[in-house]
Amino acid sequence: MANDQDFVDFVIDQVQNGCDVSYRHMFGGTSLYLNGKVVALICDNRLFVKPTEAGRTYIGMVVEAPPYPGAKNSFLIEDEIEDAEWLTELFVLTERELPAPKPKKKRK
Repeated sequence: MANDQDFVDFVIDQVQNGCDVSYRHMFGGTSLYLNGKVVALICDNRLFVKPTEAGRTYIGMVVEAPPYPGAKNSFLIEDEIEDAEWLTELFVLTERELPAPKPKKKRK
């Protein structure tokens, strides 16, 4: 599930326009965050966006696939990845619909 850093940078650059996008490499993949919420994963240089009703409506003909074996299906984004405005809007719509992250428990 290793990702090419150039691909990760490309995706981040596509949605940088006014968005607080960050990423973190974890478990062989890369989690993409918007305003502190995980909105997408990059696994094997493929972009998977968390499924939401707003995202489903926006995309239209959705292609779903698991980002890694045993994972729940996510929206697989392929051709549209080149369209920065479209991808940014998808990330924003997804972030709005996702719940706030749970606060982390303090270690003893």
